[in-house]
Amino acid sequence: MPGVTGLRKAFAERFDDEMRFFKGWLHRPKAVGSIIPTSSVTARKMATVIDPSSGLPVLELGPGTGVITKAILERGVRPQDLHTVEYAPEFVTHLRRTFPDVDVIHGDAFNLNETLRDMPGTMFDSVISGVPLLNFPVATRVRYVEDLLDRLPLGRPIVQLTYGPKSPVPPGRGSYSVEHFRFVLRNIPPTQLWIYRRRKPN
Repeated sequence: MPGVTGLRKAFAERFDDEMRFFKGWLHRPKAVGSIIPTSSVTARKMATVIDPSSGLPVLELGPGTGVITKAILERGVRPQDLHTVEYAPEFVTHLRRTFPDVDVIHGDAFNLNETLRDMPGTMFDSVISGVPLLNFPVATRVRYVEDLLDRLPLGRPIVQLTYGPKSPVPPGRGSYSVEHFRFVLRNIPPTQLWIYRRRKPN
C-alpha cells in the first residue's frame, strides 16, 4: 500500500534524524542544545518571521539535521538565497547531501566575520537561530545578537529558540529590543521563541 510505505519512510527518516542528532549531542553537548531535533511545528513558527519578497538572503545558524532549513525553504526562500552555518562537520555533510542547492557553510556562528568572509557586507532579511545560547556566557550571547543585528536592515528580526523560561539574551544589555514570540508545546522539550530587533534611535 503506497500510503503505508510512505508512512514507514517518513518514520525511518525521522528516526535517522533523531539518531544523527543524538550522536551529535554526545560528541558536542555544548554545541547541540537538545538530544533530538527541533519539531516541524517549531520550525514553521520560526520561519514565519521571514519576508520572502524582501529580495534579501536569509541566514540560518545552527541548523542541525535541517528541520528548520526545510521550513525556511517551504516559506518560499529560494535555496540559493539561504545561507546556513553549522559547526558540527557530521551535520554539514548531512545538510549538503539533503539540500544540495543551499549554501551550507562549515563554521562558527560566534565568529561570522571569519565564517562569512566570502560575503562581506551582505545584509540579510532575517536570522533564524537554533544555536544553544544558554550553553554560553551572557556576554557572549549579547555580542552574538549585536553582531547579527549589524547584518540586518533596521527593524528586521532575529528569531531564537531556547528551552529556558526566559530570553537567553537579557534586555538592557545593548541596543536591541526583546520580544517573546511563541511558546511551542509541541516540541521536546517545549520551546520558547524570542525575537530581537535593533532599537530605533530616539
